[in-house]
Amino acid sequence: MDTVGPLEIRGGFIDSYRDVLTPKALEALAALAPFESARLDLMRARIARRLDRFRNRQRIGFLDASAAIAGSKLRVADAREGRFEGSEIPGDLQRQWIQGTGPASRPRSSLQESIRNVAYALLSGADGWMFDGEDALGQVDSMSLDNQRNLRLALAFDPTFLDTAEQVAAEMNAWSRGLLGRPIVEDWKRQLEFTTRLFRPRGLHLDDRHIRLSGGEGLGASLVDTALYISNNHEPLGRQGRSLVLYLPKIQTAEEAALWSDILDALERQLGLQPGAIKVYVLVEQVEACFQLMEIRAALGAHFVGFNTGRWDYINSVSDAAAWDPAFVNPNIDAIAMTYGYMRVYEDRVRRAVNTPDSKGRFALWQGGMEPNIPVGSAAGVQAGMRRAVAGAEREQREGASGKWVAHWKMVHIVRPVWEMAGEANQLGRPFPRLGYEKPDEDALFLLEQAPRTVRGARDLISVALQYGNAFGRGFQAAALKPADFFGNDDVLYLMEDMATGEIRLSILWEWVHKGARLTAADDAAGVPEGAPFTLELARRLIAEEFEKLLRADNRDVHDDSKQTTLPIAREIVDTYLAQQVKLPWYVDLLNLNLNIHEVPEAKGRIARYAAAFAADGRRLTQNLDFE
Repeated sequence: MDTVGPLEIRGGFIDSYRDVLTPKALEALAALAPFESARLDLMRARIARRLDRFRNRQRIGFLDASAAIAGSKLRVADAREGRFEGSEIPGDLQRQWIQGTGPASRPRSSLQESIRNVAYALLSGADGWMFDGEDALGQVDSMSLDNQRNLRLALAFDPTFLDTAEQVAAEMNAWSRGLLGRPIVEDWKRQLEFTTRLFRPRGLHLDDRHIRLSGGEGLGASLVDTALYISNNHEPLGRQGRSLVLYLPKIQTAEEAALWSDILDALERQLGLQPGAIKVYVLVEQVEACFQLMEIRAALGAHFVGFNTGRWDYINSVSDAAAWDPAFVNPNIDAIAMTYGYMRVYEDRVRRAVNTPDSKGRFALWQGGMEPNIPVGSAAGVQAGMRRAVAGAEREQREGASGKWVAHWKMVHIVRPVWEMAGEANQLGRPFPRLGYEKPDEDALFLLEQAPRTVRGARDLISVALQYGNAFGRGFQAAALKPADFFGNDDVLYLMEDMATGEIRLSILWEWVHKGARLTAADDAAGVPEGAPFTLELARRLIAEEFEKLLRADNRDVHDDSKQTTLPIAREIVDTYLAQQVKLPWYVDLLNLNLNIHEVPEAKGRIARYAAAFAADGRRLTQNLDFE
């Protein structure tokens, strides 16, 4: 391995990635390394709060209005009343009707093939594209560094990228003529200028796989991703007059937001950027964050431009936070839409938070949630899927969102017309009631409503959880998936899924097993009557049946070379997760622990080691066991 100042880098990586791990980038990362101890303290505090809730049967509550926001000079009451200075919305973020999301690289691909992802994104017609370093980016081999390389080349309009973009534009037009009856890229060079560039680093809870501290301790992936992206791209983006914009994932508290603010301030000083030059959206993916929205916004101050309301991660966090409560049991996943119970309340709190003015009368943006549909399937299936997508976009626009996300470039031209017809660049400052902080407001964030809970719903949860774990192990952290029972049925579209989809499915299954969830309908094929409890034995039987369906699936749906390697490892993880009396914190931990592992006995040992460490003292094993 190579040692550079306070950093250790896996052997050969500096030589292979000199264009990414530049002296400037490594100096920037070294400047952020001192924040590692604070990151670890906050992650330990997360687990402690989680275990306290579980042991003491505690609900999350609002902060004391008279308290200070830890890690900042602000008080809670001041944050809630807008007595803080936020950020102006830069010109290139004023209109973000549709933001696409996806990684900038592909597993086991040549540069020319991998960088096509960036070409599709920047030619898509999306107002912004969030290039993902987190939930949608595979982590096998050196994909996180490939992602950074592709972005550096593309954002500087390197000839390698431009050659690829010209080819991709022709392919995109061929598709659009077939579905839309017109080309979507009139002038490919001009089109490349249109889309705002955004980047999502990995969350504070993850360790990097290739860089660590020189003493052998891990290093936060969030620090690595942020340092590399900003240091390598701020100059070309600045010359083009573009903002530096990050999406910050998985924040739970204002104290964590304050740490992020300190990290960004330090990076700006290191690179000679103006204070507040780095702008951030915050993904409200954790229910705990929904109790501290104004506090998070205030803690990020001049960096903060908006919130985003994602679906899967948030549902997972609600299930996780209520793991101790036997009365809190989710229904089938497809019933938990954005209009369902606690999701409706969550969205309402976010729109109220962004439309509360700061001390200078400035508001923030609300970017709506994900549209996972892909317009590929039978004519009837595509037509029905697109109707649902447009209806979802229309609802969010009516509720006050300034735009939304799509998971595939083909959806940009399906959904963007909703905002084009509305015509307004954004909905900043639309009047909504101020946020409340009373007991009914707390209870509403866990509001359940009557909905089905069935064996069919359990099969869907199991099938997609297994498929996602398998895809992750193969490097496809964003994958087009649907339950095995719909393989071959082109009326049922594949959905573009990322890590969040695996997390929530295991969370709900764990909830059903350990709370004795009662099924709301009989299932004669499974021999289960209405009102029967969802037991671990029933779960294991269904897992075995769904696993067999995946083994029998053709190579299109389940790659043949995964059926004796990463697929059985995914099953081991699912089995272990569901068996734990104390719910494990993250599916992604167990997947990361087994990246590039194809032998089931080795994986079993790692899975057991993780479960034992967490049961013993709440420790998560997050470092790369194969670093050396």
